[in-house]
Amino acid sequence: MQFDQTLTSMPSLARFWKASRDNLTWTFTLREGVKFHDGRELTSDDVVYSLTRLVAPRVNSVVAPFFSNIVGAQAFREGKASRVSGLAALDRYTVSVTLTEASVPLVSMLAIGHARIVPRDVVEREGDRFGEHPIGTGPFKFERWDHGTEIVLVANQGYFAGPPKLSRVVLRIFPGEQEDAIYEEFRRGNLEDSPVPNQNYRQVLAERRYTYVKRPQLGLRFYELNNRTKPLDDRRVRQAMIYAIDRAALVEDVFLGRHTLARGILAPGTLGFNPQLRGYPYDPNKARELLRQAGYPGGRGLPRIAVWSSAKRDEVIREHQRMTRDLAAVGIKIDVVYHTDWPSFNQMYTAGKLPVFLLAWFADVPEPDSFLFRLFHSRSPSNFAGYANPVVDGLLQQARATRDVEQRVDLYRRAEQVIIDDAVVIPIYHYSYERLFQPYVRGVEVSGLGDPYLPLRKIWLDRAP
Repeated sequence: MQFDQTLTSMPSLARFWKASRDNLTWTFTLREGVKFHDGRELTSDDVVYSLTRLVAPRVNSVVAPFFSNIVGAQAFREGKASRVSGLAALDRYTVSVTLTEASVPLVSMLAIGHARIVPRDVVEREGDRFGEHPIGTGPFKFERWDHGTEIVLVANQGYFAGPPKLSRVVLRIFPGEQEDAIYEEFRRGNLEDSPVPNQNYRQVLAERRYTYVKRPQLGLRFYELNNRTKPLDDRRVRQAMIYAIDRAALVEDVFLGRHTLARGILAPGTLGFNPQLRGYPYDPNKARELLRQAGYPGGRGLPRIAVWSSAKRDEVIREHQRMTRDLAAVGIKIDVVYHTDWPSFNQMYTAGKLPVFLLAWFADVPEPDSFLFRLFHSRSPSNFAGYANPVVDGLLQQARATRDVEQRVDLYRRAEQVIIDDAVVIPIYHYSYERLFQPYVRGVEVSGLGDPYLPLRKIWLDRAP
């Protein structure tokens, strides 16, 4: 499967599919004659192998939890079965997938980048070396990878949907966060695209020299409030923190208005986004009143709260300076801790050791479940705040089992409102996709999932660069 520009699931390797009435059994009919880059025909056995590989413990794929609802996946991961019983090749071009629950439409899950189909014989022969010389069925073939420098792709003239318009793509690699350096290369004409630089941001846009693309992205930047630590186990303290921060001014002044102020969890463009959601306006008097109700009048007796961040860029430092000032104005004192070793930072917050910490979360699947269930259901391994509300759990479980779209939207909206009322996170902004392209670049289609889903095969140049 694949997503179109509106994030609707569309056919790709599957010509068509059908689902049982309960959405638990899905049957996919593959295109015949689709060739891997080495010339071998793709078959249903490759599909079963690729999906099995996603849940294999040795591979340790980050999306393994997304496919854990396939019948037999859990037993396979635990070593209790030699295969995933819910995956079956019915014939050379037909695949059956049986689920334990219909949590997210399977067609959406199969459209994510991790679910691409790989050739069983090559992967089994190459093992871990496969990643150095990957083979697929897509519009571009892998040519070479110069580590830390570039990846080169060439057109697959035998692509089933027709060859791409570009004969060659060079993906330049800039280790670390070098947005200004990338823009300088772009300005010199050495790149076809670039992020908009932080330096002279508004001036660059005002010049209108390049094609500027901006659209909402399905992502949220937020501070998680650990419900298991004092004084954050008191909802009134958490609410006071949100009311105390002038988030609109922060987004406008520190981040130059590049992103959309977040009142809730779900980003614009997500199924279930609620424009009428009751959020938290900037209201320091309300924050003071909540602290008084919690037993901390004027902040007296309230312990200092540590706010952790893995990023220490200039704008992040300015953000924390504003937050420190706003919170201190109502009696909340914070200590900002910068810990830029990401693996260590990740280990600490997943273990529940940090009281407040900065995170970014992007949708893997364009479904509200990607945010609401994964971050806030009490049994989710990604519930880093230790939040547990049986009302929210019930609404999210019911939404997963409901086929009617309007009913699902209502359930997700109700769950999101409870989560916001409980002040589990401090939402800062929803990300925007922003990119500059040279004026001769044509055919760019951007979805809310951003760069990983940019259809390179549709891009063309109206003159030689």
